[in-house]
Amino acid sequence: MAAILRITGRRRVEGDVRAAGSKNAALPMMAAAILADEPVLLAGVPHLLDVDTMGRILRELGVEVLWDEDDTVQLRTVDARPVRAPYRLLRRMRAGFCVLGPLLARRGEAVVALPGGCAIGPRPVDLHLAGLKALGAEIELRHGYVVARARQLRGATIRMAGPDGPTVTGTANVLSAAVLAEGVTVVEEAAIEPEIVALGEMLGAMGAKIDGLGTSTLRIEGVARLGGVIRRIIPDRIEAATLLLAGAITGGTVRVAGVVPEHLSAVCELLGRAGCQVMADGNAVTVHAADRLRGVDVTAEPYPGVPTDLQAQWMALLAVAEGQSTVRDTVFPTRWMHVPELIRLGARIDQFDDRAVVHGAARLSGATVTASDLRASAALVLAGLAAEGTTTVRAVHHLDRGYERLDLKLASLGAEVRRM
Repeated sequence: MAAILRITGRRRVEGDVRAAGSKNAALPMMAAAILADEPVLLAGVPHLLDVDTMGRILRELGVEVLWDEDDTVQLRTVDARPVRAPYRLLRRMRAGFCVLGPLLARRGEAVVALPGGCAIGPRPVDLHLAGLKALGAEIELRHGYVVARARQLRGATIRMAGPDGPTVTGTANVLSAAVLAEGVTVVEEAAIEPEIVALGEMLGAMGAKIDGLGTSTLRIEGVARLGGVIRRIIPDRIEAATLLLAGAITGGTVRVAGVVPEHLSAVCELLGRAGCQVMADGNAVTVHAADRLRGVDVTAEPYPGVPTDLQAQWMALLAVAEGQSTVRDTVFPTRWMHVPELIRLGARIDQFDDRAVVHGAARLSGATVTASDLRASAALVLAGLAAEGTTTVRAVHHLDRGYERLDLKLASLGAEVRRM
């Protein structure tokens, strides 16, 4: 039987908690281990369903995946012949597609299923494929798989932005392929998310030559081989922000340690505008909730803006804030599947094609709701924390894909959350 979360709301969430390692950084970094001639050791890897899935994909591709300690993973290629990443695993998450670039660059061939993941709107991979074609790969689509071949990739100038902005996973794929390409590759309009910087710094520590990390233009000088590396995964800014929002929506004070405050600057600025007190202290951020939250307009956009992976959680908070708020998502403009479930809890939301208007100060009441995707599940948990009575969140396997036992962390802060 699938697990559910049962939440008794109207409990103030308060205290100290530590952020886990970043899922969105760990997955492409694990995939990049394919490029190495020697073992790769990653510390701070979160225990998540998506991490488990990436481990299974890598084992299919001849990579030994060993958990040395609670959060440390050692990856070592033991068989460089496999090149097929199957649909039965790729259908579970989009980030599995990040093996395409490393496979192609290291083994000369990649047969990778078109990806699945959360149902949050169309996410084409055309920019991934165009970038790899520019590096000299021959690519065809066959029976739901991308088949890519190249005896030797060669440097090129590549543009990684589409109509909705730069592609993060596309940048990861092209960057991971270009480090072993002959000559110089220039990636224009590259994603600048901290997770891409973390991947680039890992590749640099393995011997890659990359300039421009953290900017929209990357210059990569190809090398003949990459060695092993020991790296620590950066903190998960999405989990950290979700915990801060839990404090705000319940009227509590929450301190999240083990973070990079700069990665949370857009979220902290919005929390301040909503009336909260927000303080950064070293590697921790504290939010002290306002007596009455104020509505704010939220636009999800590429870094350093508010992440699309927090759009749903913000909508839950705005449902109980004073005033009217408008929510837009420039990254996934149709990411609204959480709206009907929030309405079931009493939120007053008008949904349009390109935006949602939240009429705040709703008195949420507990109900049974079903998560449609990873971040929608977090939004329903937040709404349940603020709702009167009991909220039952179904399909929490979505939550477990990207949050390391969020229920236990919230319980440690005083929330009444039970997994059943």
